[in-house]
Amino acid sequence: MLPESLFNMLNGMVDLPWWGYVLVILGFTHVTIASVTIYLHRHQAHRALDLHPAAAHFFRLWLWCTTGMVTKAWTAIHRKHHARCETEEDPHSPQILGLPKVLWEGAELYRKEARNPETLEQYGAGTPDDWIERHLYTPYSQIGIFVTLAADIALFGVIGVAVWAVQMMWIPFFAAGVINGLGHFWGYRNYESADASTNILPWGILIGGEELHNNHHAFPSSARLSSKPWEFDIGWFYIRLLSTLGLATVKKVAPAPVIDPAKQAVDMETVRAILLNRLHVLSYYARDVVVPVLREELRKADESCRRLLLRAHRPLVRGEAVMDAAAQGRVQAALDSSQTLATVYEYKKRLQVLWQTRSTSQDGLLHHLQEWCKQAEETRIKVLQDFARSLRGYTLRAADQ
Repeated sequence: MLPESLFNMLNGMVDLPWWGYVLVILGFTHVTIASVTIYLHRHQAHRALDLHPAAAHFFRLWLWCTTGMVTKAWTAIHRKHHARCETEEDPHSPQILGLPKVLWEGAELYRKEARNPETLEQYGAGTPDDWIERHLYTPYSQIGIFVTLAADIALFGVIGVAVWAVQMMWIPFFAAGVINGLGHFWGYRNYESADASTNILPWGILIGGEELHNNHHAFPSSARLSSKPWEFDIGWFYIRLLSTLGLATVKKVAPAPVIDPAKQAVDMETVRAILLNRLHVLSYYARDVVVPVLREELRKADESCRRLLLRAHRPLVRGEAVMDAAAQGRVQAALDSSQTLATVYEYKKRLQVLWQTRSTSQDGLLHHLQEWCKQAEETRIKVLQDFARSLRGYTLRAADQ
């Protein structure tokens, strides 16, 4: 007979069927990923929302217990990622380091950057610096994970070790590996951001909404990561729930274009509205101009030309930031085969000059847009003409002026 104390340790205080342990693991890890996306990411790194002190400290305590991550280090590394995205200074770019490196060694890359004092000093401003942070969470960042180990064993006995192991692997794999790796390598793109970010899935549930990574890079300071009607961000759902309970205040969400069909004059308000919504403008241009032209050209093309156009479809829609040399070659071959496609692609490049030229005066920007609309409307390409007319209606909300 085993002593009662040893028997209790082996079995724990809670006895569950196998599927009960699965649900417990999913529940614990989901709270962890919610803490990362709401507290570390949207609240600390990007200041997209304010959290009530009680909610903020719950998340901070939970992360100390389940990840051992320090708020200042995580925040600084993520801010540096945005500031130096897809460059040699990016702490975890798969475009630079390769996908296998980031996917399987993402946690090591995080720990390496966390030891860089320059990163912490330059990018870690505004993070918690109270007594408990200075005397417990930062200097003893690894103690919390052993507290969790003891709690899991007390609750579930020997099986608690397996529960704890999954908890410890969850963030290093899904956050440091999948989001930082696949989120800059594979998936679909709603917006032509200047980096290679992608949306892994349109339903942000398993990783708290972080699956919508391209949306985030397009609008980093937005508390909501979903953008299209079919996308779901469970992190945003939790934020709205916290807001209803008085535990969170949303500061900013991604802007939505305001188009007034009655507005016909291209003025400075038009310029400012287009600059504010430039990523939406490019998205609409791909949807309403490039794709329809591609379809029409495919309809008319012979077999050899069809192959060229089909191979260029994906890079044309996704944007230049994710074009490698081979994709650029496919695009150029398609443009050479279709004068209409080459024309709409040229007009897209000319439109982008509006926000890429920083030294141009306001009058210069206005003249550029007026000329672009005038010349686009003079082409015989109906979808381009319609798009140019739609740009005239861009306006600002009162809050944006």
